[in-house]
Amino acid sequence: MALIDTEAALHEAHRDNHTHRDVNGGWLRPAVFGAMDGLVSNLALMTGVAGGSVSQHTMVLTGLAGLAAGAFSMAAGEYTSVASQRELVEAELDVERRELRKHPQDEEAELAALYEARGVDADLARQVARQLSRDPEQALEIHAREELGIDPSDLPSPLVAAVSSFGSFALGALFPVLPYLLGASALWPAVLLALFGLFACGAVVARVTARTWWYSGLRQLALGGAAAGVTYVLGSWFGTAVG
Repeated sequence: MALIDTEAALHEAHRDNHTHRDVNGGWLRPAVFGAMDGLVSNLALMTGVAGGSVSQHTMVLTGLAGLAAGAFSMAAGEYTSVASQRELVEAELDVERRELRKHPQDEEAELAALYEARGVDADLARQVARQLSRDPEQALEIHAREELGIDPSDLPSPLVAAVSSFGSFALGALFPVLPYLLGASALWPAVLLALFGLFACGAVVARVTARTWWYSGLRQLALGGAAAGVTYVLGSWFGTAVG
């Protein structure tokens, strides 16, 4: 009895410890990177304009315009990209569906050969392929997974992608303009808030990478700060030249 309990405990411990990171990132990665993009681009835009010694009103207008333009651009681009990808996948699925209808035996043999190439015994591979091919929809799903590397039941939604990109970008782009909306007249509160947001985004990204949270946070803070510094210097030069 004690041996059984010990084995059960070891099995439970192994199951608890044997976990993996979300290598695809799920919703987290596009949301965080969208917010990060909004932070960096709007911070750089506003510091560049601030380098030209403009008024508070101009800074607010610049920040809001950058937020709106960037968010709509991201949403439109993401919608077009995902919609085009989905249309391509659906076209390939139609090709595979026609092949399964016209040449079922050839497709079954192709599936068996694929399993055999992966080390499955030839007789067993043919049996598995035959059994999986009995249901046309299941056969389509198996062929799509094995040949195209996609899941027909889990295709991305262009609308969801567009809305999530719009929201995450707008949220990130709001950070550098928020202090001005609250009455700030200097640039440094906007920079500090944006840099904090960049560090936080970088730290969250560590959830889908092998890096530590502080390394990812500092790396993103350094990159975003460098972009803001360069655009500020350029804005100062352009402001002097134009002025």
